[in-house]
Amino acid sequence: MLQQMYGRVRQFVRAVTQHMGEADHAFVRANLPAKALPLFYAMHPADQVHARNVAYTSRALAGERGLPEEQRAFLIRCALLHDVGRRKGDLDILGKVFAVLMMHYLPHASERLMEHEGRLGHALYVYRHHPAIGAALLREIGMAEEARIIERHHMADDMADAAGDRQVLRLLREADARN
Repeated sequence: MLQQMYGRVRQFVRAVTQHMGEADHAFVRANLPAKALPLFYAMHPADQVHARNVAYTSRALAGERGLPEEQRAFLIRCALLHDVGRRKGDLDILGKVFAVLMMHYLPHASERLMEHEGRLGHALYVYRHHPAIGAALLREIGMAEEARIIERHHMADDMADAAGDRQVLRLLREADARN
C-alpha cells in the first residue's frame, strides 16, 4: 500500500514538473504514423509526458527481453497511445487525482457519481473507460491492432488473444506501472 502511494506521489510530481522537449517530440513523430499524431497531441500535456515515459521504459524492456524489432516498434506505438482516451479538457491533473482517490477509496460512490451529468462524473467516467475510448479512436483511424492492445491494457492478462499480444501487454503494463 505504501509503495503504491509512493508511486502515485512520484507520478503526480512528474506530471507537474516534466515537459516534452524537442527530442521527445522527434521520438513521438518517429514512432507514430502521421494519422495518430493528432490523438497523441490531444492528450493533456501531463499525459503526453507519461506516455513518453512509458514508451521509453517499454523500449528498454523490449531490448532487455529480446523482443523482435517489429514487435518492439508495435509496443512503442502502443505505449505512446495507451492513454489517448484521456483528452485535454476531459481529465486534467487534479481530475485524475480526484478519480484515482475516489475509485480507490470510494468505489461505490464513484460508480453512482459516474451516472450523473457534470464534470466530476465525466472525469470518473473517462478515467474508468479511457482504454475503450482510446481503442475506439484508434479504430476510427485504422489502427485496429493497436486498439486491441490499448483496450486490454488494464484488463487481466488472460484477456489477450494471442501469445504476441500477451508479451506486448505484459511489457506495456510493466512499463506503465513503473511510470
